[in-house]
Amino acid sequence: MDLPIGWLVLPALAFNLAAFAAQGIDKRRASRGARRLPESTLLALALPLAAAGMWLGMNVFRHKTRKGSFLAKALVVTIANLLMLAGLGYIAMQGHVQLKLALY
Repeated sequence: MDLPIGWLVLPALAFNLAAFAAQGIDKRRASRGARRLPESTLLALALPLAAAGMWLGMNVFRHKTRKGSFLAKALVVTIANLLMLAGLGYIAMQGHVQLKLALY
């Protein structure tokens, strides 16, 4: 099966942007004393190959970087992301999916 690489890259970019933005939104709400985003939402946004966006948002906005329980959960999400990437790589190496350099 031929799969355009854009079908993987574009959604991954969108999820990374959402995970990054969610960190900024939650930080802003925290500083204003407003209703916060649940940690489960912040972690779920990072689950579909968007751990990089989550970590970048955490560092740029200095948000949740000292909360040990969240950091542990973020590490689990990151490991899950790496396992998903490894699985996609394995499937591609077995020839079940061939990635084409095309957006659609």
